[in-house]
Amino acid sequence: MVQMSCAIICLHNKSYKCHAVHVGCGTRPRKRAKIVGGTDAQAGSWPWQVSLQMERYGHVCGASLVASRWLVSAAHCFQDSDGLHGHASNELGQQCSSHQTNPPHCLAFLVQPVCVPAPSHAFTSGTSCFVTGWGVLSEEGELATLLQEATVSIISHNTCSKMYDDAVTPRMLCAGNIQGGVDACQGDSGGPLVCLERGRRWFLAGIVSWGEGCARQNRPGVYTRVIKFTDWIHQQTKGQV
Repeated sequence: MVQMSCAIICLHNKSYKCHAVHVGCGTRPRKRAKIVGGTDAQAGSWPWQVSLQMERYGHVCGASLVASRWLVSAAHCFQDSDGLHGHASNELGQQCSSHQTNPPHCLAFLVQPVCVPAPSHAFTSGTSCFVTGWGVLSEEGELATLLQEATVSIISHNTCSKMYDDAVTPRMLCAGNIQGGVDACQGDSGGPLVCLERGRRWFLAGIVSWGEGCARQNRPGVYTRVIKFTDWIHQQTKGQV
């Protein structure tokens, strides 16, 4: 086990300390024992998934481990960041915990980063990817007690932009099911949209950002397009990612 201090990238200028471990990016443990419309994820299936939690409220957002010292999440998850913790569940049900000012020690196995794509990396329309998180299971539902996973398809920018009246910028990526039924929802914000790419490794294509409702027809999930921030991420992490 390796323990190191780290920081959270949240697409603005703040950073937060935490603990994590480093292994090769984008791989999942071989041993394999909701998101709206998803299913329970098997323990250890998504070893980069992190839960950001407030002391009073518990889980508030997701995040992704991208290196031994860095997490990526959404900026709006940090509007009230006092008392924020990060928890990365491992296959054995133990937790690697992090705290903004006083990180405790932790035991962590099979916790490892997802791969950050190059700026030229293309996630083509129609590609099946996964979104994961502990968000609510329906628009008015309760938070998931087990990590949820769901398959969603990359939707072309032009198609998605028309459905959202041109509110989708080039820095955004859409994924979901145009017919509805499968989507990220409240509490999944900041979490990962990952696609299995070259070399059988998982790459971070998007960060759960926004949408109109959850799993509605013609209203797919909108994500931060990570490739638009790859250079910035490398600058902030000084090449550690």
